[in-house]
Amino acid sequence: MDAQRILITGGAGFIGSNLAHRLLQAGHTLTIFDNLSRSGCESNLAWLRDSFGPAAFQVVRADLTDFAALQRAAEGAERIYHLAGQVAVTTSVQNPRRDFESNALGTFNVLEAARLVGDNPIVLYTSTNKVYGGMEDAEIREEATRYSYAHLPYGIPETQPLDFHSPYGCSKGAGDQYTRDYARIYNLRSVVVRQSCIYGYRQFGIEDQGWIAWFIIAALKQRPITIYGNGKQVRDVLFIDDLLDAYEAVVQNIDKTAGQIYNIGGGPANMMSIWAEFGPQLEKLLGRPVPVTFGPWRPGDQPVYVSDIRKAERELGWKPQVSVHDGTERLFNWIRDNQALFAHL
Repeated sequence: MDAQRILITGGAGFIGSNLAHRLLQAGHTLTIFDNLSRSGCESNLAWLRDSFGPAAFQVVRADLTDFAALQRAAEGAERIYHLAGQVAVTTSVQNPRRDFESNALGTFNVLEAARLVGDNPIVLYTSTNKVYGGMEDAEIREEATRYSYAHLPYGIPETQPLDFHSPYGCSKGAGDQYTRDYARIYNLRSVVVRQSCIYGYRQFGIEDQGWIAWFIIAALKQRPITIYGNGKQVRDVLFIDDLLDAYEAVVQNIDKTAGQIYNIGGGPANMMSIWAEFGPQLEKLLGRPVPVTFGPWRPGDQPVYVSDIRKAERELGWKPQVSVHDGTERLFNWIRDNQALFAHL
């Protein structure tokens, strides 16, 4: 694809910086819009500058609530990847107003900026599996090391009814539906990607978000680890390289994908329970036991979530290439070899 002008909101974060690196490698002109509030953002920008030079991209340090700044950043953009926002359920419970402003209002501002600049950009919005809520109608089995769906062997499809649990679910869900509707009402080339647990290089995980990275970081630093619930909660996990491949497939097929919603996750082939199964693998990589304590379940936590990703495979020819075993080993090795980056955690 020819070089384009591209805007990434949240481009200094984990997913955003990996995406920025790939786009800069491809020769695109890039603007990163980020308030730099997340841990690791400055390190990620330094990595991009070291890789491509200080003048290779533009950084706009601003918040999603600053509509005028967003409009200016969106001028001339042919693609907008909207990754920025508040990312943790627990934080949304503690501060629902800030969560709403970041996710619901922030996404509305991005869509309005895209609509009003008049350049008809592609807008890719990163939504979440949390829009499906607790899925109480899905029968769940408890097995020795995991929970599983009794009657959904492929996981949860995009046709699953929405049921926003937690302020985070509500705010991300509002952005999800606004993004879809702007394609219907304003013919904006907008696409919703409902992501599962993404993990990979440059992920500065914390207890509330980025659990695979957080467990690895905490184990290497011998920090206390708390498992909320019994550790059998299951997630399908997706390595960062596979996620970026999905973004690329969405953009390359925009005539088909505009106005659509896609589950993008590891799917049934890449699911694991957060501690009963991941714990032993982490201990094997570390070469020693990892002590943990257990706490009560957190609000809005799903016993099992696995994405049905067959729509993306069918329409985009995309499916994960990195297995959960290989991906977690890659991330462990990267964190182990770059521990200086995590000194502040």
